[in-house]
Amino acid sequence: MAQPSFNRYTFPMTVQITAERGLPQRFGATIAKDGVHFAVVSENAEAIHLCLFDAAGTKEIQRLALPGRKNGVFFGFVPGLETGARYGLRAEGRYAPEDGHRFDPSKLLVDPYAVRIDRPFLYHPVLAAPPEQGLDSSPYMPKAIVCDPARDAEPLPFSPPGFTYEVLVRAFSQRHPEIPAEIRGTIAALAEPCLLDHLERIGVETVELMPLAAWIDEAHLTRLGLTNAWGYNPITHMAPDPRLAPGGLADVRRAVEALHARGIRVLLDVVLNHSGESDEVGPTLSYRGLDNFLYYRHAEAEPGLLVNDTGCGNTFAAQREPVVRLFLDTLRHWVETTGIDGFRYDLATVLARMPAGFSAEAPFLAAVAADPVLKDRIHVAEPWDIGPGGYQVGHFPPPWFEWQDRFRDDVRRFWRGEPGMVGALATRLSGSADLFAAGGRRPSASVNMIAAHDGFALADLVMYEEKHNQANGEDNRDGHNDNHSWNNGVEGDTDDPAIIEARGRDIRALLATLFVARGTPMLVAGDEFGRTQGGNNNAYCQDNPVTWLDWQKADDSLASFVGRLSALRRARPALSADRFLTGEPANGTDMPDVVWLAESGEAMAEADWNEAARHLLGMSVSALHPADAAEDCEEDRAIVYCNASPTDAAVTLPTARSGHGYRLAIRSDRPEAAPVQLSGGPLTIAARSVFVLTEEAI
Repeated sequence: MAQPSFNRYTFPMTVQITAERGLPQRFGATIAKDGVHFAVVSENAEAIHLCLFDAAGTKEIQRLALPGRKNGVFFGFVPGLETGARYGLRAEGRYAPEDGHRFDPSKLLVDPYAVRIDRPFLYHPVLAAPPEQGLDSSPYMPKAIVCDPARDAEPLPFSPPGFTYEVLVRAFSQRHPEIPAEIRGTIAALAEPCLLDHLERIGVETVELMPLAAWIDEAHLTRLGLTNAWGYNPITHMAPDPRLAPGGLADVRRAVEALHARGIRVLLDVVLNHSGESDEVGPTLSYRGLDNFLYYRHAEAEPGLLVNDTGCGNTFAAQREPVVRLFLDTLRHWVETTGIDGFRYDLATVLARMPAGFSAEAPFLAAVAADPVLKDRIHVAEPWDIGPGGYQVGHFPPPWFEWQDRFRDDVRRFWRGEPGMVGALATRLSGSADLFAAGGRRPSASVNMIAAHDGFALADLVMYEEKHNQANGEDNRDGHNDNHSWNNGVEGDTDDPAIIEARGRDIRALLATLFVARGTPMLVAGDEFGRTQGGNNNAYCQDNPVTWLDWQKADDSLASFVGRLSALRRARPALSADRFLTGEPANGTDMPDVVWLAESGEAMAEADWNEAARHLLGMSVSALHPADAAEDCEEDRAIVYCNASPTDAAVTLPTARSGHGYRLAIRSDRPEAAPVQLSGGPLTIAARSVFVLTEEAI
């Protein structure tokens, strides 16, 4: 896709502005054949100025008041202006922090509808200087670039996401030896065959990209000499960060198209709950300067105090129409310009919080459901925040998917060896009907994970009992304290082969549990080959080898094991059918969809469920093949044993159907073992392992 030569843009000799040809219904910069329309929302500003800059984005050439004003929109048309022009905004109005107003014309503001910026955001104290100092912030601000990206991208047809792979873009390729140096750490690297081959090899169905929107480092990180590695501190929601996408949206589109060509869907993590302007003493970069009272939520009793339901200093007023429109325009923009298949929403409870609390009928959720572009996309909620009533797992309306921390914690606790966990594990393996069965939802609504970007890496989960976040500069106070982790006898690295073997066994057991559970499995990039963060469970500020994947140290055998797990899951409806396991007859069969097995091969009795010291759980699970089909379809059956005990367990297999026998498809203690047909008799389930058997015709 050809790109304009923005750096060679020539500024018109004379620039005028008019409201007669204004376009107040189209926010941002809209290119016409003979000029550019500008429109920006501010209900409380007295004036909005368009500031035009030279081609380098360093010298303000002209300042023009937007002459039109209608229904809270300032607008104007600049004849002769073309693609490539660099611009910013300034707003005049009351500076009355006690009333929630913070207008300051010394602050250059980026357009909330900017689709490309000329440089990254970098924190500088001038950006947060009080207005009485009169310090012009423009030397420290990116400038928006007038451009008109093509809007003909095509996402793939809707499908539940399946095996999802969370990717921190910069960290993913920064150390990959086969990636050209000039694109390492950028979105362009995801289109490289070596990375695409890896995703195909392990069976990824959906890639979930961590934020791409341009962000700013928090002030305290700048003081500590650190940077925000994750990008959860956005300013321009529509413009990708130049550090990740130097070529702008075109870079993103090429990567998405390359993934689509391999049949892999792409989700984008969006942060619509807060901005990088932080709290009341934070920098003025966009929303605060345009209309602080409109864009953010404020305490009812103290309008000058920002609501901090996000823990990041501010919270967008997602219940207000202009903010909802900004968010919907943002989502449509990514779909139409890059082909993104859907979104993961950081702290999504914010988007559904009304004055009376969380509502599944909140304006944003209703607008997404009604939007012709968005209604058929994938929408994944992180269903919690730190605000009142902030934990809402299972409460988003269909067809939303949700991250599921209960799965994470219950599976960890079972494999940690805590007593009385077999019942909780059975619930999670069954699809978490306790959380998601209401409202006609299915197990796929639950995004199951053992680890995510926020918390321990999977390998660290079995290497560290305590977090080790000293490098973050907060005296190890940050990050989760209750990780349900264990270290197998030594905290951190060790040369002891027995401990190394035990950790590997635990990692494989955790991975196998993830892939045999009903729901949507998710892995963090690198967990499939043993990445470690050295015990740091909050590595948001570690843009360095702590988060960068070390491909040269990748455990290839572990990645192969993940590929086997994902392939088996896809091939067997008994493991992947999108139906809750209930113990009742499966659709169209006489057999119950699940039988929870005791060592005898019979169904577990109540005493077995109540045995606190029990660490073995077996399940015999059935589904039709193809899944959800009606009559005349073959029944698929699998048996899974999870043995978290430090000792082996002897079990008797239940009787197979006539003309069938059992095949040991996967045993996590011996990941290299080929599938083997069993001849009958007792079976020994190795300590700290998962065995997966399939019923086959003989």
